[in-house]
Amino acid sequence: MHPQDCPTTPKLLAAAAKHFGDRAFIEEGDVRISFAQFHEQCRIAAAALLCNGFKKGQKAAIWAPNMHQWIIAALAVQYAGGILVTVNTRYKGNEAASILSAGSVNTLFCVGNFLDNYFPDMLPDDCRNSLQEIVVFGDAQNPGETSWAEFLQRGQNHLAEQGADTLEAIAASVQPDDASDILFTSGTTGAPKGVITAHAQNLKTFAAWTSILGLDENDRYLVINPFFHSFGYKAGILACLLRGTTLIPHKVFDADAVLQRIQSEQISMLPGPPTLFQSILAHPRLAEFDISSLKKATTGAATIAVELIHQMRSTLGIDTVITAYGLSECCGLATMCRRGDSAEVIAHTSGRALPDIEVRCIGADGAELPAGEAGEIVVRGYNVMTAYLDNPEATAETIDEQGWLHTGDIGVLDEDGNLAITDRLKDMFITGGFNCYPAEIENQLVAHPDINMAAIIGIPDERMGEVAMAWLVKKDQSNATETDIISWCRENMANYKVPRLLRFVEALPMNASGKVLKTELRAMHNASISNA
Repeated sequence: MHPQDCPTTPKLLAAAAKHFGDRAFIEEGDVRISFAQFHEQCRIAAAALLCNGFKKGQKAAIWAPNMHQWIIAALAVQYAGGILVTVNTRYKGNEAASILSAGSVNTLFCVGNFLDNYFPDMLPDDCRNSLQEIVVFGDAQNPGETSWAEFLQRGQNHLAEQGADTLEAIAASVQPDDASDILFTSGTTGAPKGVITAHAQNLKTFAAWTSILGLDENDRYLVINPFFHSFGYKAGILACLLRGTTLIPHKVFDADAVLQRIQSEQISMLPGPPTLFQSILAHPRLAEFDISSLKKATTGAATIAVELIHQMRSTLGIDTVITAYGLSECCGLATMCRRGDSAEVIAHTSGRALPDIEVRCIGADGAELPAGEAGEIVVRGYNVMTAYLDNPEATAETIDEQGWLHTGDIGVLDEDGNLAITDRLKDMFITGGFNCYPAEIENQLVAHPDINMAAIIGIPDERMGEVAMAWLVKKDQSNATETDIISWCRENMANYKVPRLLRFVEALPMNASGKVLKTELRAMHNASISNA
């Protein structure tokens, strides 16, 4: 079986090992792992899970930055018949704990020291105690934790003593429609929702993506997008396995480091939000770096200037620039541009539907709208999620009886089927490529002892696209200052959620049903800018 025809990730691992063999799959510093070696390391890690009682259908989470251990652990979980749950590295301990609890996670793979924290220590005690095992990528510092080296040794011992028959039987029993992963997205309710997708639909989606992009075994792919997001995991890890591409993980974006890596590691493929490419183009020493190897790029997640596409092609020398649109609920992808599209199409639209996927814009009555008319974007096809985890009501609200996924985004299709995103039914906004959900941030803010009510809107930011602005009603007798609130936010929520602007008000504008009128908040903010 060729990797591009595989219906499950265990079969993909075996096929990639057979077809690409000793070619480099992962390169990270001094670490070089071939496709064949990767298959074997995943088998060892899967065996380590099984001999600690991990069962098919159970869930294991990964809370770590982009690193080779993340990739091995993720595919090992699926090789053992398990379901992967990803956790954002920007999360504080209580935020991570809420995902682990909602996902009924059995085993946690976790980075050790990162961003000035020892990650396992950030978790509340009740969360730690609920886990079967915490495996630390590196050295474990606490009793009860398992180091990565100990974990792999356990797997090797198990295979040596017990053989691989049980493991291989479990891997072979994984079906195309079995759940492969759960990615949590908060949506507008503020409560995390776990998006369940299956093996076959993810692999088919990104076999199409890699084909349209032209990714192949000659490419060297610097994956900057976090693995915990659908793009980094699916358009990064799965894509490279499908096409025999060498994957180079990158932990934290820094323009100097990225330019250096493009030059020294001969990177040919680079994904990222527009801010990433703007930072590279604005780098004062750009001309000192040889980036001639860079030929392919994907971007999106924000409004893009046509001039940026022209500069990516002319100044950076990138032949293929692709923009796309998707969300976790459709495996992360629904539409994408094609090679050869004009700069205007790439900048102003997110391209056309993937093969065998339907995309429409509909009116309030649910009827399909003609080209040129704005309406809610709906998607139907093999890429639509199985369901929200343990949430049939939200699933029924999102996927209608005809199988259409209602995205909550507003868009316009042109005569050629190119989709332009014009607005959002939901209040979600994007900060530097990260989705920000106002309701989630609001729920966190009202947990502050001095805050009575909170409303969040996204406001334009030249560097990040949009950032959070908080409108807060304080409790009586509160003396909390803006500095106090911002400091608290930095301690209790992911950095990209922290409001960059804050206003205390006596009351929030509301309609007759008690819903906050965010249009008025935006108008008030715009008026304050005009009067400044």
